[in-house]
Amino acid sequence: MTDMSLAALGWTASFSSQVDTPSSLSPARVTEVKRDHLSLLTTQGPTTAITPDETGHYAVGDWVLVDGAKVTHRLERTTEIARRGAGPQAGRQLIAANVDTLAIVSSCNADFNVARLERYLAMASSAGCLPLIVLTKADTCDAPEDFARQAEALSPLVTAITLNAKTEASKLEPWCKNGQTLALVGSSGVGKTTLQNALTGVTDITQDIREDDAKGRHTTTARALRPTLAGGWLIDTPGMRELALSDASEGIDAVFSDITDLIPSCKFNDCAHQSEPGCAVQAAIADGTLDPDRLERWRKLLREDEINSQSIAQAHARSRSLQKMYNEGKKRSKHKRKQS
Repeated sequence: MTDMSLAALGWTASFSSQVDTPSSLSPARVTEVKRDHLSLLTTQGPTTAITPDETGHYAVGDWVLVDGAKVTHRLERTTEIARRGAGPQAGRQLIAANVDTLAIVSSCNADFNVARLERYLAMASSAGCLPLIVLTKADTCDAPEDFARQAEALSPLVTAITLNAKTEASKLEPWCKNGQTLALVGSSGVGKTTLQNALTGVTDITQDIREDDAKGRHTTTARALRPTLAGGWLIDTPGMRELALSDASEGIDAVFSDITDLIPSCKFNDCAHQSEPGCAVQAAIADGTLDPDRLERWRKLLREDEINSQSIAQAHARSRSLQKMYNEGKKRSKHKRKQS
């Protein structure tokens, strides 16, 4: 990429409105998040900077303002892709920021999983990204269009495309040109790294999938923002073994709008959509317009999101309580030293 203007880096009016002009601070975009610093890209080229807080508070794709080699603050994100981290005490884990399109990569084989795709779509909707389902290995099956139809039936928000990742990656160029940012998510072995290599001209190691279960091994180990040959940006992410949602109820409802649009027509406001008389949801199941399995997947995601959101809120409350105790302890120790 030869154009290093702010617009080419993905700068928009949303970010301009957050910056006082004239300003001595320089805008920079986060390309990688390290343990003790951020890798950045400015109109002058790549650089690094330290942060005033933990680097875990930043995501690849963020816009920050820097003063020399120091980040002064982060600009508000237009989109934010996140999930609940692994482990019972884990909080919300940032994946990427300021992404225009989230490409959910699956394949035309045993990796194609409706429930998993719905999870990713809910994450995309919660993040505010345009969802795109990319179905690779189209050259290995007789009717790839059947997989595309199944994918697009999951939500009216979805566009699905089929391709051979090795030879047809250019089909993704409309979503990663003119400063637009495309992020790739999906299981290991579905072709994300192959797509990245073709779109960016960078060659990373790829791994073949296992023939017995259509699964692959991780090849991408960290997230990074890279320029595409088409003039946009690409964020590849490691394959996710677990995608737990939190604070995603609105995204879930948007993906399952075929169900949520029926709810106002139920006879009772507190209808549980099980056996109540006058339930519009159960009526749709009875006449064959709604799959009962889809209703159960919707319920499962909402229950999971509620539990995860509560646990994260509780963890934050515990953290605030511990910080308060720590601060009070420091004050008491300081007071004792002054008295002695």
